[in-house]
Parts: sequence; C-alpha cells; structure tokens
Amino acid sequence: MNAAAASAPRVPRRVLPVIVLAQLCGASLWFAGNAIVPALEQRWSLSGPQAGLLLGGVNAGFIVGTLVYALFLVADRFRARRVFLASAVLGALANAGIPALSGSYEAMLVSRWLVGFFLAGIYPVGMRIATDWYRHGLGAALGLLVGALVFATALPHAVRAAGIGLPPETVLNWLSVLAICGGLAMVVFVPDPPGREAAHRAGSRAGLDVRALTVIWRDPRVRASAFGYFGHMWELYAMLAFTPLIIATYLHTGITAGVSMLSFVVIAAGSVGCVVGGLVARRAGSARVAVVQLALSGICCLLVPWMMAAPWWLFAIWMLLWGTVVSGDSPQFSTLTALNAPPAVVGSVLTLVNCIGFAISVTTIQGVAWWLERGTLEQVLPWLAVGPLVGLWAMRPLLRRP
Repeated sequence: MNAAAASAPRVPRRVLPVIVLAQLCGASLWFAGNAIVPALEQRWSLSGPQAGLLLGGVNAGFIVGTLVYALFLVADRFRARRVFLASAVLGALANAGIPALSGSYEAMLVSRWLVGFFLAGIYPVGMRIATDWYRHGLGAALGLLVGALVFATALPHAVRAAGIGLPPETVLNWLSVLAICGGLAMVVFVPDPPGREAAHRAGSRAGLDVRALTVIWRDPRVRASAFGYFGHMWELYAMLAFTPLIIATYLHTGITAGVSMLSFVVIAAGSVGCVVGGLVARRAGSARVAVVQLALSGICCLLVPWMMAAPWWLFAIWMLLWGTVVSGDSPQFSTLTALNAPPAVVGSVLTLVNCIGFAISVTTIQGVAWWLERGTLEQVLPWLAVGPLVGLWAMRPLLRRP
C-alpha cells in the first residue's frame, strides 16, 4: 500500500453507490427532452428547428450555468452536497413546474433552459463530491459515475425502439421527483469526509479569488488534462448525436425502431468503456487510459469512409469499438483535472472545464449538421478526428511525468 492510499480516509461502502444513484437521478432531468420531444412534435406540430431548440435548450442553459457556477466559485464556497440538493430541487421545479403553469411551447423552452442551468450544480458538483472521498482510486470511481450517465444517455433510444409512449406531463413529473430524491440522498447518506468541514470553514474565512480558475491555463498539468478533454468533447457528442444517422445510412433505411435499438447498444457501450477504463487506470494510470481511448476514437473517425462500405460484421465491430472508446476516456480526463487542480477550487475548475467542453460540443454538432446538408458522412465525419489529435498533443506533459 502506498502513502496516498494509507493516508486516504476510510470510505463507507454506501458512499459511491449513493453518489452514482443521486447523480443519475439528478441528471435524469437532462434526458427528459429526448423522452418528451417526439410527443410534443405531434401535439404542437413543431418544425424541425423548433424541436431542435427544445433539445438544445438544455445544453445552452448548462453552458451558461456552468459559467456562472464557476465564476462565483459556488461548488467551493458552499458545501457541495447542499449545492447539489438546491440545484436538484430548482431543476425539478423548472422541469415540471413551469410547463404545468403554462402548457405552451415558449414555457417549455424556458423550462428546458433553466433545467440546463441548474444541472451545472448537479453533474460537475457530483464529481466534486466524489473527488472529496476518492482522491486515491478516483479514476475508478468516476468511471462508474460517468458510465452510469452514459448508459442513461442511451436509454431514450431503447424507449423509442420499444414504442413506449407516456404523456409528457407524466415523464416530467416523475423525473422531477427522481431528481429531488437524488438530492436528498446526497445530503442524507453521503457525509463530508474527515477534515472537509474544517477545510471548508478555513476556505470560507480566507475567501476565494476567481483568478484561481486561471490554473486551467497556468498549470501545465491542469492545462494538459483540460485541453485533452476539450479535444475529446469536439468529437464525443457529435458522434453520439449522429449515431442513428450513421446506422440508418449504412442500412439504407430511415430512423426505424431497429435503428433506435442499435443506437442504444452502440451508445451504451460507452458505459463499459468508462467502467473498464476506470479499473485499468488503477494500474496503468488515468493519463495512459485516456490517451489510448482518445487515440482509438480518433482512428475510428478516420475509418468512416471505409467502414460505411465494409461488410456488416466489420461495420458492427467498428461501431461498438467507437461507442466504447468515445465515451470511455471522459472520466479519466475529469480525474486528471480534479487531482491536479488546487484542492480549494477543484469544484469550480471542473465546472469551468465542463462549460468550455460543452460549448465546443454544441459548436461541433451545429457545424456537422450544417456540413451534412452539403456533403456526405464519409466526407464530414473524418474531420471529427481533429479533436482527438489536438487532445493527444495536449496530453503529452502527463505522459512524460509520473
């Protein structure tokens, strides 16, 4: 046992399962859009751009929310568990309360934006809470945490394939209840680790300076993991967003139930990549695991022109591999950023890195959608490899040093 492991606090067995479950319940607000938008398209006769605004509204709100939470150092100035609970409750009220007051498209648009804003206090803050407990073995803990979220991201495709249709109001209400339960579970069942309360009081008395966030650019190790994550985000959500189109194009069909189920399998494979990557990181290190998976996903981007004309079995292996590694490196980038950032502002650094990463993802998705109106998948998708290439270049300092 090394010195870090020996000095680490003893972690109650319930802590990680509760953090994962609470994070999953809170983040379920994010997935509500994928579940309700098809029904709302029929109810309100929405155009494609209008439906796109509903789906993209959460991402837009999340980018603004993470920026605000980071600049005001919310996750570090206040107790993270209380921030998580408050954000879960406010997100739940925005998710179900606003549409209930006015069942209009405009109200739903405001609702989705606010949900995204308050998710800034759920997703990165949940990782910050895990970081408090799992400084040793953080890669494995975040691998499980992010893996559960990746699986949940894939679930709407399975629901669509099964033809399960619930009224949007029912979906919103139940997911809001789940989010509040997740926030309560985080406060009730996850204690502060030894010494955390004293550190919080000392930090509150000393005050925190927003200039501490510049560590993302000043510190070589934090900069390496942050820019590696940015390269990863350039590719990640564009691949996930267009997975059904890739499969449908290969099969020469529309977005059928079968395509939705295959999309679920491909995207859910990322949860395996997260969990297995976290376990391997215990021995190989998070930097090596992140670099290998990022390199493999970049290669998968470059193979698009050949795989779209490959035999079905080779196409299937390629898609499963791509789905596994495109998400599998995400928790290791967060691990590296959390471990290398100053402990006093680790929550806000994670939040700001998330903000920039999701802004990059939204830009990439819009750019790919625009380009696909003028070109083919074979011409467009290989350019997603630019992100992994930049990320690999940025990660070099973490491979040279122990």
